[in-house]
Amino acid sequence: MTAVDQQQAGRAQKPATSEASGFRGWARKRAAWIAIGLVFLALVTYLAVGQLSAPDDARPLSVRNPAPDGGMAVAEILGRQGVRVTPTDTLPDTLAQLSQKEDPVLFLSDPRGFLDRSQLEELRAAAEKIVVVGPRLRTLAGLDPAFGPGGVVPEAVTVLEPQCREDDPAAAGPVSAQGPVYTGPVVCYSIRPGAAGLYATSADGSIVVLGSSGLVDNGHLALEGNAALALRTLGSGPELVWYLPGPSDMSTDRSAPTLSELAPPWLAFLGPWLGVVAVLTILWRGRRLGPLVFEPLPVVVKAAETAEGRARLYQDSRALDRAADNLRAGLLSRLAKHFNLGPAATAGSVVDAVAVAVGRPAPELRSILVDFRPQTEGQLVQWAQQIEHIEQEATAR
Repeated sequence: MTAVDQQQAGRAQKPATSEASGFRGWARKRAAWIAIGLVFLALVTYLAVGQLSAPDDARPLSVRNPAPDGGMAVAEILGRQGVRVTPTDTLPDTLAQLSQKEDPVLFLSDPRGFLDRSQLEELRAAAEKIVVVGPRLRTLAGLDPAFGPGGVVPEAVTVLEPQCREDDPAAAGPVSAQGPVYTGPVVCYSIRPGAAGLYATSADGSIVVLGSSGLVDNGHLALEGNAALALRTLGSGPELVWYLPGPSDMSTDRSAPTLSELAPPWLAFLGPWLGVVAVLTILWRGRRLGPLVFEPLPVVVKAAETAEGRARLYQDSRALDRAADNLRAGLLSRLAKHFNLGPAATAGSVVDAVAVAVGRPAPELRSILVDFRPQTEGQLVQWAQQIEHIEQEATAR
């Protein structure tokens, strides 16, 4: 290698070495931020993987839900047995699928009662067989009025026997589930002989009512004969439409009536008239009684005005005893002060001092000053004049 070549190779290595050292210096200065970025990237990756691995549908009894309350297990088993399971979420899609299939079986779970009678009648006309789980009374009335609620399975009862001659329950044997029970033309798994049961069907078998979702969901499918009953009931045909209604299936005419719709017709004529009367009443009762009077504060109220106002209150409430007690208390207080008896003087000592001053018997004065109780306003006025005369006579000497 010539000297020129060596010089050119050295010039090429110097920039590469300087770039590597510069990157290491930059990374060393920002090591904390790089670590935080890597942690954040790992967290985002974990959440993304978890979201992708999560079930597509978390609704109860959904065929895409592998949780204990989902229906993926029974749908997978039916699919392996040759039954084509078609999940639907809306009424138009369900009706379209039912119209395209031959002798379809419809699985219906509407625990919140989104469908009304007309929609249920459309489903019944389109499906060869309907299997409904835990329906409300509204749903039962729309499908077949012959079915009805009949209570719930007692908590102490864990296993129920078929107790009927239907082929599917008889082949499945005992089941284990909790939930409501129903009455119908044919009842199986009844809580007691002749009562409602977990399985009810019409006479022709076109409608089957399952009282508990535990007969179908993933968490209870392996108990007793639950799987056999679910597979035989839902797999009776080659086509199964799995329908879970939602709020979008609610008909538009089921909205709550407005206040004007609930009001009687005559209110349209009476309402404006009542409004006019109310306005006139407000104007009548809210009128000004006169100009405002401004008075500087503090206001000094004379004792005579206070006494007169209190007397009027006593008169309006006919408080004769209260008025007499106030008059008596004032009289005894003034007499005790006049005779220098002190603030602790009793009524008896005041009466004795008055008796000595006026020269009258003490029992007579006590009956007037202390014991007398007026019964009428006239008696109160006469008594007040009498004790005033005694006070003037006692203080004049």
